[in-house]
Order: sequence, then C-alpha cells, then structure tokens
Amino acid sequence: MNIYDFDGTIYDGDSSIDFYKYCIRTNIKCMSIVPKVIYKMILFKMKMISKEEYKSSFFSFLKFIDNPECTVEQFWNKYQKKIKKFYIDKKKSSDIIISASPEFLLKPIVKKFGCNLIATEVNIRTGQLLEKNCYGSEKVERLKKLGINSCNEFYSDSRSDEPCKKIAKKAFLVHKNNIDRWL
Repeated sequence: MNIYDFDGTIYDGDSSIDFYKYCIRTNIKCMSIVPKVIYKMILFKMKMISKEEYKSSFFSFLKFIDNPECTVEQFWNKYQKKIKKFYIDKKKSSDIIISASPEFLLKPIVKKFGCNLIATEVNIRTGQLLEKNCYGSEKVERLKKLGINSCNEFYSDSRSDEPCKKIAKKAFLVHKNNIDRWL
C-alpha cells in the first residue's frame, strides 16, 4: 500500500484555493468572506485561534453556493487536468490519499481513481470543520484509527508530513514534477 498527500503532491497546486477561485467566478458573493478570512489569518498567525477556526472562516464561502455538490463536480471536470502524470501512471486501488483538504472536495476525484481517501470533514453547506484538521501528526493518528501503522511508500511535497514519512518503508518528496527520495 502506498500513501499520498494530495495538494502539491499529486495535484499541481492547492485544490481548496483553486476551488475558491472557481466559486468566485460563478458567484461573486463568495468574495464577501475576504475581510473576515484576512482577520482570522492574522489571529491564526499570532496563535490566537486554532487552524480549525481559521479554515472554517475560509470555507464559510460555501454558504453562498446553491448546489455545492454539483459545483464540486463541475470544478473537477475543469481541474482534473492538474492531477500529475506520475500519479496517473502509478495509481493503484490500494492507495490511500490523505489530505488536510476537505473530504467533500476530494471525494469525487479520488472516487475516479478508485482508491481510498482520508481528509478533513467539512460541512459542505456552512464550511464548518467537523473534526480536527487532517494535517501533520493528525494524519498518522487517522491512519492508526484504521489499523494502518505502516506503508510501502509515502509521497508528499511538505516536510510537515514527517510523521507519515516515519511510518513508510520508503518516502519521497515531490516538487513540481521532480520526485526525490526523502531520507
């Protein structure tokens, strides 16, 4: 079994940011969250609020989307091309994609891959995080809850995934289209 981070690893960019930009183009009301998100980002950087509170403010734009499930499907019809070729060539049904991005956003594309997904549960109507952000050591905690304590290969673009690297027989750092052994 191989485990992959999503954003920046198998997806060229940040899917949450791309989805937000897509939603702005379809509904300008989504722009109204910007002042609040900037304020919450400052509070988060000052360690005055949690990452979950910050992310909930960011995803609050979802309340302006009439049919978010349909919008997510339309987004992937346009943005699926940003999935990196190395993953398309390498993917297996036993893969696990693990991400801090919202589960509702990644579920349709991961379903097309035919593999498994572990991601942050976010209310698709309100943007509220329903659980701890699936980031850093939380990724390993989620894997352990499923009885997964090791994997053959782990791929990520970020050193924040060091905890996942530690449970992998082999780990790789991905930067754009370069894949290097993570020692």
